[in-house]
Amino acid sequence: MTDSSAIYVGEVMHARHRPRRHRLRYNVFSLLIDLAELEELDGGLRLFGHNRRALFSFHDGDHGDGKVGGLRNWVDAQLAEAGVDPAGLRIRLLCYPRILGYVFNPLTVYFCVTSSGEVRAILYEVCNTFNERHTYVIPVAPGQDGRIRQACAKELYVSPFVPMNCRYDFRVDPPAENVRVIINESDREGPLLRAIFSGRRVELSDRRLLSLFLGYPLMTFKVIGGIHWEALKIWTKGIPVHRHRKAEKPVAITIVSRLPSPEPERELQRLST
Repeated sequence: MTDSSAIYVGEVMHARHRPRRHRLRYNVFSLLIDLAELEELDGGLRLFGHNRRALFSFHDGDHGDGKVGGLRNWVDAQLAEAGVDPAGLRIRLLCYPRILGYVFNPLTVYFCVTSSGEVRAILYEVCNTFNERHTYVIPVAPGQDGRIRQACAKELYVSPFVPMNCRYDFRVDPPAENVRVIINESDREGPLLRAIFSGRRVELSDRRLLSLFLGYPLMTFKVIGGIHWEALKIWTKGIPVHRHRKAEKPVAITIVSRLPSPEPERELQRLST
């Protein structure tokens, strides 16, 4: 229906390396939403709505600073703060949609792309189950063809079974016929977790949305249910629990000015809003 927006059907895989091994794999799908196409999608699809009730929907308030109608301006402000000129860039979000009004997005990935398809920056928006949100804004280093490699220090409490003093290493194949987002999380002792979303592109249409609703019923409810079910299984393995450290602000941003070295904390410029 549109040039840029699409559905990516695939799976999520998590693998914990230590102190006990744990692995999960779920079939899921994500929407790739081009912010410039939201009005067209809202008017052209019966099963999709923007900031309104629908079988599938996308709400501005679930992302960025939560202001309705201001998501593009919020992204532009973060890009400018990171030294990236937002003029002419298309902003594409890879995320779960609301289904029957509900969604929980552990990770939303914003691809900031030129008209020629070059990715200039990626925003990684992480949410936890305590209604806290943290976005890592990372410009893409020049000359990165194909897979994009980035990194940053962890700033938001996510799991009770993972310490705060960790580093994220991202490996991303931007959306095309396929998309792949790999996150390797490590602490001072080395690799700790590996998370992967991989998906193949299909058309964003009412027919596809209905098919996915029937094939993945109540998927977004299952996402939050799966998080708690896996947490229970991890707890029974005797993995130590790290208590929630409340974020200073419920919505925060880290601007990463350049790709970090093996000691990323020396190369990060942090900004909270």
